[in-house]
Amino acid sequence: MDDQNKNLILATALSFVVILVWFVLFPPPEQNTPLTGETADLQAPSGPAEATVPQGADVPVATTNDASASQTADTVADAPRVAIETPRLTGSISLLGGRLDDLSLKDYKVSLEEGADIVTMLSPVGQAGAYYALYGWAAGSGLTPEQVPGPNTVWSLASGETLTPSTPISLSWTNDAGLTFNREMAVDADYMFTVTQTVTNTGDTSVSLAPYSVLARHGEPIDQTGIWVVHEGAVQFAGGEYKETNWNKFPTFAEVDKSEGENARWAGFTDHYWQTVLIAPEGADTRVETFHDAALDIYQTTSKKATTSLAPGASETVTSQVFAGAKEWEAIRGYQTAGVEKFIDSIDWGWFFFLTKPIFWLLHELNKIIGNMGWAIIGLTLIIKAVLFPLAYKSYVSMAKMKELQPQMEKLKEAAGDDRQKMQQGMMELYKKEKVNPAAGCLPILMQIPIFFSLYKVIFVTIELRHAPWFGPFQDLSGPDPTTILNLWGLLPIAGPEPGSIMALLFIGILPLLLGISMWLQQKLNPAPTDPTQQMIFAWMPWVFMFMLGSFASGLVVYWIANNIITFTQQYLIMRSQGYKPDLLGNIKSSFKKRAQPEAANASKAPTKAASKKGGK
Repeated sequence: MDDQNKNLILATALSFVVILVWFVLFPPPEQNTPLTGETADLQAPSGPAEATVPQGADVPVATTNDASASQTADTVADAPRVAIETPRLTGSISLLGGRLDDLSLKDYKVSLEEGADIVTMLSPVGQAGAYYALYGWAAGSGLTPEQVPGPNTVWSLASGETLTPSTPISLSWTNDAGLTFNREMAVDADYMFTVTQTVTNTGDTSVSLAPYSVLARHGEPIDQTGIWVVHEGAVQFAGGEYKETNWNKFPTFAEVDKSEGENARWAGFTDHYWQTVLIAPEGADTRVETFHDAALDIYQTTSKKATTSLAPGASETVTSQVFAGAKEWEAIRGYQTAGVEKFIDSIDWGWFFFLTKPIFWLLHELNKIIGNMGWAIIGLTLIIKAVLFPLAYKSYVSMAKMKELQPQMEKLKEAAGDDRQKMQQGMMELYKKEKVNPAAGCLPILMQIPIFFSLYKVIFVTIELRHAPWFGPFQDLSGPDPTTILNLWGLLPIAGPEPGSIMALLFIGILPLLLGISMWLQQKLNPAPTDPTQQMIFAWMPWVFMFMLGSFASGLVVYWIANNIITFTQQYLIMRSQGYKPDLLGNIKSSFKKRAQPEAANASKAPTKAASKKGGK
């Protein structure tokens, strides 16, 4: 076997290994089993004192016991509520703690099925996967925990009936020490809530206290993707640095590195497509602590401003925000422009962020113009191929020259015999003389690899591709092709096999089939190699890739098909410009002709060689 065959087999084997590793790293998403057990609520401040906070003001931590959990859930359920209604949100605020614990997204449904429920973002204690935001004041010197509003304080509705973008609500509560607390809550037309907390000291003694906000989640989310290509867990931007924490990497309260959360700007929890993030007052001395109470299975992130001293007759006002909604690029970018530093990084752009961000921006802008994400992906492919065309042109020209040099290369091999060094030196001199770069043909492929991975990231991570329709049966470009021979490739209203199953692998959809055909046609621009090993590899490669990539997101397969078609067209035109007319029809016909087996061919040659030797004697 010569070096050319060895290199071809090695390259093909590496390609298959890459795809196999991809399947191992990015398996089809699986639904997690819902977590069970008692739910618990954040109680009045009873956690350990924080030495770095003046006067030892404490922030509530998850320390309630199982016996009080059901009682807390009943209390939350019975508490009065204030409705939330915006163009994109619906839910309510509980007057028990003034907690934001009931929120759903009007624009998104859990599935494409008719009558599917809208996506639930937040839910109160007592429901599976309780998830909520709390605000309050931590007691410092001169105050007891009962004299500051906490998770179980029952607030009065001072003004407003329903929270809308045009009508904020105001809550009030007064303690027995002459302190009056007010909380105004507002919401915009998208997903940002603004919470303004004010305390006024009408007493005759000075007190100290610290405003805080808490985000709590009971148990891990049950709808995780299970794929590390997208981050799910905690996110924060503090001290000028962005940090991610996976669900299984949360520290306990005692293990929290408090220095990492100093001068925090925002922190919270992120899912595949949704997130809830606490945003600290701009320029404030705020610290974030994120931890997990394993005993109660509560994940918590706390944002607290430094303790302030309040003299008689004085007041203190702190304004913070909470984002609760879909990770829409345009909305999050708007909040970043408005002052939430680095907020766009809460979308997981991955290692190739320098490619992922511009690719998504271009895809987003094309979708705005075209109005269809499937055609936008094809438009994106055209632009990428146009940008890479100069490199592709040089590559195809170099490949054409390499074909012209084949006779001279064969002569060099015959002249060198078994002397590899002599043959390599001769090859290098030939390449230099003819100004040919043998590695040029690999450059377009190498450039496509990071682009392919970046586009995969865009399609899998960004919510703009979730349930994005193309046409006909292709109503979710972020999911696998739903068509199969079992439903006549989408003509019959029958669901295909479960994605990721053996049946789905065998009975592939129309898009993977078109992918295989496009790869096969691209091969037919050149005659089949004369070497039997190369013939076999080239014959099987399109169909192996067709089955292996059948479970990828439909949008990615659309990109690959478009890429193959454009590459075919470019290569055909360049070959014609170099004076070579591809015999496409002839190459296709020859691939269906039966060829003699190598063993039979060798056997037919053996008597001839033997006869020639005998005649020589």
